[in-house]
Amino acid sequence: MACSFPQDFFSIKTIPSMNSHVVSIALVQSISRSTPAENLAEACLRIRQAAASGAQIVCLQELFTTDYFCQTEEYTPFEYAEPVPGPATEALQVLAGELGVVIVASLFEARARGLFHNTAAVIDADGSYLGKYRKMHIPDDPGFYEKFYFTPGDLGYQVFRTRYATIGVLICWDQWYPEAARLTALKGAEILFYPTAIGWAASEHSDEVRNSQRAAWKTMQLSHAIANGVYVAAANRSGTEGNLEFWGNSFVSDPFGQIIAEADHRNEAVLLAECDLSRIGFYRSHWPFLRDRRIETYAELQKRYLDEAV
Repeated sequence: MACSFPQDFFSIKTIPSMNSHVVSIALVQSISRSTPAENLAEACLRIRQAAASGAQIVCLQELFTTDYFCQTEEYTPFEYAEPVPGPATEALQVLAGELGVVIVASLFEARARGLFHNTAAVIDADGSYLGKYRKMHIPDDPGFYEKFYFTPGDLGYQVFRTRYATIGVLICWDQWYPEAARLTALKGAEILFYPTAIGWAASEHSDEVRNSQRAAWKTMQLSHAIANGVYVAAANRSGTEGNLEFWGNSFVSDPFGQIIAEADHRNEAVLLAECDLSRIGFYRSHWPFLRDRRIETYAELQKRYLDEAV
């Protein structure tokens, strides 16, 4: 037996709270509108709703100003790209400063002529631009042809020290890589935000297949929360676009993998959750995964595959 727990360990109400540090967050789950301008206006409306409900940090879904255009390889979507910081981030900076909220916004970044990234900008509660994270893992699968559009990120895994919490941002396909979550947590992230665009093929009607895919997606991210002792918040889009039906289900997990808030599959939502950052220390002291890491044994993780004799 590795560790012992109080009998009521899994009851949230029993976790010590004398030093509580509660941060209210919101995830915006939306259906895409017709134009980037309409999507930006809708996002601003949802951010206002979140702030009015007490949210201090608001995360938008992946590529929130556009449809998920990566279902095909076309040249027209490159017209949607913009600098980061740029027009969309400037509009969000004004809003963040007005409302006193932190905003995480995923955008199609035009870095230079012919060079593009899938990028998340982080704006602090005073309206200042804190920086950006460029998506590191780029998929190339039927319906998700992102390698045609995006260059892999080159800024590394980052944390952003906002007014309310130290947060990490990873994007969609990054969700499946424990290394990304670990490195971001090791840099001090208390909440991992995942702007996301994931769903089923609209032609897939098997409930068994659909449920197993969505369950795998959740399980993977809950494991990041548990292994690193951090909150995890995934903001997915909803609605049907082309041959993809996005499965929504945006959710927030506590540091022991318990879902504390979750949106449904079909509807748009502003999902609110309270994250007590003091629980991070509580969970990590009971299951000290970071303490017991054998870092001197992990060098082989830098190899693609261990198929050669040592």
